[in-house]
Amino acid sequence: MIRLLSLALAVFLAIPGVHAAELRGHGGPVRALAVGADGASVVSGSFDSTAISWSLGTSSTEQVLRFHDGSVNAAILLPDGRAVTGGEDGRIAIWAIGAAKPSRILEGHEGPIVSLTLSADGQRLGSAAWDGTARIWPLASESPPKILEGHTGNVNGVAFLASGEIVTIGYDATLRIWPENGAAQVETFPTPLNALAVVPGSELLAIGGADGRLRLVGEDGTIRAEAEISPTPVIAVASDGQRIAAAGLRGAIAILAAADLAPERTLVGPGLPVWSLAFVPGTDELLTGGNDSVIRRWNVATGASLDSGLAGSPVDPLAEYAGDPGAGVYRACVACHTLQPGEGVRAGPTLHRIMGRPIASLPDYDYSDAFSGHDIVWTPETVARLFEIGPHAYTPGTKMPEQTINRAADRDALVEFLERATR
Repeated sequence: MIRLLSLALAVFLAIPGVHAAELRGHGGPVRALAVGADGASVVSGSFDSTAISWSLGTSSTEQVLRFHDGSVNAAILLPDGRAVTGGEDGRIAIWAIGAAKPSRILEGHEGPIVSLTLSADGQRLGSAAWDGTARIWPLASESPPKILEGHTGNVNGVAFLASGEIVTIGYDATLRIWPENGAAQVETFPTPLNALAVVPGSELLAIGGADGRLRLVGEDGTIRAEAEISPTPVIAVASDGQRIAAAGLRGAIAILAAADLAPERTLVGPGLPVWSLAFVPGTDELLTGGNDSVIRRWNVATGASLDSGLAGSPVDPLAEYAGDPGAGVYRACVACHTLQPGEGVRAGPTLHRIMGRPIASLPDYDYSDAFSGHDIVWTPETVARLFEIGPHAYTPGTKMPEQTINRAADRDALVEFLERATR
């Protein structure tokens, strides 16, 4: 399903240090979100193959984490501040604070990892993948993981229960409760199961289904309540213990009471799929990540959007180029690239002095091996060709989001703008 969905329209980024509500920096849909226990740190994962650590206080990027070959579908923060990311490449990366490379890599899954979870004592990491398995990894040792097998298809969620048991959900429409030893208890539902969240402080699970319904399930596997959320599949669920947030492919986020799924309100965004949700501990704030590459902030008690209205404001990095047709085309690039040094961290390298520069030649940027293997010098002709046929055709193996510019006049305007703006 991930492969079939197109990358979203790119948007402009808030300059680090500016107090803005939205978090902008990814060059593709935001697939994963996690907030630290301190309520100040955030890690996100995207279809653009990167993870980003953020400061929630300043709404600014702290570090772009580049490692995975393919989309970053899952992310969590450990109690000591380390980030953990899981990717389409089937690998899990554990990142020390501020490190440019993972301090530990966990391998074994043979399909995309789509869910990560941490045990209450912080000693075990759970992962769920589309290879039909979940795995439980000891964090304090190099011992091999415990492999949970039984689902007949994609495993879409994994969580640790207060009882110490482990629960998994799958596209095979089953919920499985795994004891420390022995066979799993299997509960079959009327629909494939897409998203799973533990309701903190309770013995309840919130489960989103392909039928557009949210189900409140006890730790014994019985359904306690259910509610219709959307005519499309529910693909993201989160809970802060008092409320449950659920979202689907049409972009609206339902807020319901955690005790009985009584509806409280609906948050209406831009109408694009919402892939990830995370509550900010100790507050009424909810973060949402979607197909437009933006992480939005909401007050769930009032339903108000905390959008600061960056468009057209003084922090718009293209404000000085208002009315320039080439700058208008370039807006589809500004989420990942800067024009000048000092404009902050983004997912791609700066374009400063791009013309005449050999491909993959900036010393402070970690290019993929595939991108580094090409023999290209960036000129007006090569830049135009890149967007005429698309990055994946022109530079095979690239992690750059796929996008083309069909009109020759638009390509010419972009090239002319880059020649002026990146000198």
